[in-house]
Amino acid sequence: MSHTIAAISTGLSVSAIGIIRMTGDDCAQIGGKVFKCISGKPLWEAPNRKLVLGEFHDREGRVIDSCCAIYTRGPHSYTGEDTVEFHCHGSPAVLSAGLEALYIAGARPAGRGEFTKRAFLNGHLDLTQAEAVIDLIEADTADAAANAAGQVGGRLQKKLDPIYDDLTNLCSHFHAVLDYPDEDIEDFGLDAYESSLRADADALHALLKTHNQGKILRSGVAAAIVGKPNVGKSSLLNALAGYDRVIVTEVAGTTRDTVEETVMVGKTRLRLIDTAGIRETADRIEAMGVERSRQAVENADLVIYVCDGSRPLDEEDRSVIDFCRGLPKVIALINKSDLGTAVQPSDLPFDTVIPLCAKTGEGLAELAQTVDNMFASDTPCDGSILTNTRQADAIRRAYEAMLRALEGLSLGLTPDAVLTDVEEAMEAMGEVTGATVREDITARIFERFCVGK
Repeated sequence: MSHTIAAISTGLSVSAIGIIRMTGDDCAQIGGKVFKCISGKPLWEAPNRKLVLGEFHDREGRVIDSCCAIYTRGPHSYTGEDTVEFHCHGSPAVLSAGLEALYIAGARPAGRGEFTKRAFLNGHLDLTQAEAVIDLIEADTADAAANAAGQVGGRLQKKLDPIYDDLTNLCSHFHAVLDYPDEDIEDFGLDAYESSLRADADALHALLKTHNQGKILRSGVAAAIVGKPNVGKSSLLNALAGYDRVIVTEVAGTTRDTVEETVMVGKTRLRLIDTAGIRETADRIEAMGVERSRQAVENADLVIYVCDGSRPLDEEDRSVIDFCRGLPKVIALINKSDLGTAVQPSDLPFDTVIPLCAKTGEGLAELAQTVDNMFASDTPCDGSILTNTRQADAIRRAYEAMLRALEGLSLGLTPDAVLTDVEEAMEAMGEVTGATVREDITARIFERFCVGK
């Protein structure tokens, strides 16, 4: 018998509607102690999955809200257990008082992610779906939400299941022949499975390749804005952010540390990092900022180089250009186009150069289109993109084990040696879906969740 847990699932801010959620074998009995149906019937006799009107009472028995309750009987619920939800007016005082009354009536506080954890443990969600729930809650772009929703719907599981089934068939055939030699079982030969093993390895590799896009989808593009001091880097960040996020002055070296702001540029979410101007300096504090700027560039997905287009390039400019030369993704901006054109696109050794004025907004639309084109992908955001680092690590280990199995096959190793690697791949894949995940890992996963989900 599972203990009944309760939590506010809509947060504690003023809103039109607030929901208190309960799950557990006796949730209707506990809920019935504080909620009285207008019909006069007890809550545990309410029709399944239908809202019923009633009065919610606090610990002192006072009516604190006229609201609705819905009783969903297990196993046909989110958690697989009996659940009750109270749909109240969204007053934090009402929700807190109602929750306290439920605790006194016998429920206990829900832990972080405990509702979804029960859904996983009761077999209603596999681990890919459970982890996608929090990704959906935290999604801050439509693409991220669409991909998370696809994974909640089982898209990732559907990609992994055929691979796992193939490997299960291979291992079961080998062990059946080994354990039951007198039975009429088709002879086992590894060569017959080579093509399917290779296809399964390719499928894992294709999924693993989506993780770079997944990291961007989940966290945004890390974009470092670099240039010598006083070329308009902070003005550019402020223009893209839509407000004065960074202090802007004519004094060179105003920005002495990296400043980060997340903005939407076109359809792409950028984690803009405004860096200290890169130059040689005797100022110890500024030098520390310059070093952090260099580190930000080395870790960035995109580097946005900015120069002052109203002045000819000098040695400080060329030093930064040399630093950026050869980086995989660089966009060069010739800023302050309203003040003159001393620098031409042909003067800069980059494939993408855009004249721009951060002050007036000229060129920002072209920058947005360029960023969208640079990070566009053919992989649809329908759950096919691997966004979870833990899952990606397990898929990587599964893929590497498959490569070892294929190498062993080509070297003519015995079937039991090859299948050791195949079973290792299956073990790693099981960590993704939850088939073989340990209890401590499960607990760690659900620590990311919010209370009430």
